[in-house]
Amino acid sequence: MTTAQELTVRKTVTVPLAPERAFELFTERIGEWWPLGRYSIRGDAAETAVFEPREGGRVYERTRAGEESEWARVLAYAPPSRFVLAWHVNPSRAATELEVRFTAADGGTRVDLEHRGWDSEESRSGYDGGWDEVLARYVAAAAAAR
Repeated sequence: MTTAQELTVRKTVTVPLAPERAFELFTERIGEWWPLGRYSIRGDAAETAVFEPREGGRVYERTRAGEESEWARVLAYAPPSRFVLAWHVNPSRAATELEVRFTAADGGTRVDLEHRGWDSEESRSGYDGGWDEVLARYVAAAAAAR
């Protein structure tokens, strides 16, 4: 039987920004780098992603027509060190928990992502590779922001 620990998605990247800037890029500037064409609810109609920077805030996408589709609720918001989200992009599944931590590292910031609360390998599997793609876009945006 697979344990909750084994089902947790863990990813780590390093970006060439101070923790404050790395945190701000991930949260307040998410609409600049998130791959909406591949990872959104509304697909090609999605225009931007928004992260409301506070506990109780929302993370959502907005279409060109102004329609909003919620991805998550902010459970903890502690800039520049971490945030925690109740992630519920798929309304047919229970929310999972996403925690992202930002730690100063040589010449930049180590970003640790942990996506937990999966009920099966099947529900988790798409996110494992998906986070690789999303974080690659974040790393590229951070490199360009230097």
